[in-house]
Amino acid sequence: MGLLLAKLYQAVQMFQTGTPTRVLMLGLDAAGKTTILYKVKLNENVCTIPTIGFNVETVSPIKGVTFTVWDVGGQEKIRQLWKYYFVNTQGLLFIVDSADVSRFPEAKEELFNVIKADEMRGVPVVVVANKQDLPGAASTAEVADRLGLSEMNDRKWFVQGACAVNGEGIYEAMHEMANLVKQFMKG
Repeated sequence: MGLLLAKLYQAVQMFQTGTPTRVLMLGLDAAGKTTILYKVKLNENVCTIPTIGFNVETVSPIKGVTFTVWDVGGQEKIRQLWKYYFVNTQGLLFIVDSADVSRFPEAKEELFNVIKADEMRGVPVVVVANKQDLPGAASTAEVADRLGLSEMNDRKWFVQGACAVNGEGIYEAMHEMANLVKQFMKG
């Protein structure tokens, strides 16, 4: 009972006082994580290089909601370090290059490695199916199917199609993340 009340209090505080919500942004290399982060932060396209380590920014994509977003590199050698960023995470943005369907099995494996961690128990997931502007990009339904999202019955999840370069779908993904985090924090 005490844990429930503590979570409820934390949720109310987070959305009333503007206390930043810790959101972890993960995905395979070249999925567009950093481009998305800086599109939200600066509302412009920035030239990015592969992230070695992490970027962290505080963003307010929606009035009254502030996220501290941890964008962690997605190269294979860096993925083993993802677990060190799990503690106190309240939402997971998992970015997928929806035009690179050959990497969906790898993305699925990494996503499920993340969500099975004790520190990530119940944390809501918004999968951003990025690069929808490219030829052959998988639909959001196909991304959900190929990543096996229906198997995630222990948490809330959502898939949002997006294009980081022009910003389409990015703010919708952030809005959904805010809604899911709010539900998660209420317990």
